[in-house]
Amino acid sequence: MKYRQLTKEQFQELHEEFARFLASQKIDAKEWQTIKRDKPEMAEEELNIFSDLVWDDVLSKSEFIEHYSKSSINLFKCQDTLIQRIMVKTNDSTVNFLKKDGLEWLSKNAGSASLEYFYAKKDYSKDRNEELFDLIEKGGIMTKGHLYTSLVEIIKKE
Repeated sequence: MKYRQLTKEQFQELHEEFARFLASQKIDAKEWQTIKRDKPEMAEEELNIFSDLVWDDVLSKSEFIEHYSKSSINLFKCQDTLIQRIMVKTNDSTVNFLKKDGLEWLSKNAGSASLEYFYAKKDYSKDRNEELFDLIEKGGIMTKGHLYTSLVEIIKKE
């Protein structure tokens, strides 16, 4: 398995897609019930294959990932061959980027002396989607990139 198996909730959301996936394998609903009952290892493998297909599709379309902590924000622009990163860090202990007012504070105080900005870019050290998946598993969230785009204007690095 390349990634991790989808959660029960994710499978429920994707039940129609999973049914089509099984149909493409010539497995109908009745046969699926038999496989789950009599060949649980085969059922698990089908779930794993489907999960990898879903993750690959979602990750391939991902352009931006954000990761927040109390005192820093990491923003990633995920291109085909390289990943760009903007990190915003504050030494003001009253600011908490995990809360809405922390982001509001950032938008009003982008030039504050308590903020540091870092920019870096690198080629992927392994498969692009696997690196993005690692970021997500560590708490990153896929976004539309609004904050990245705004901050790139501030630091003028792209």
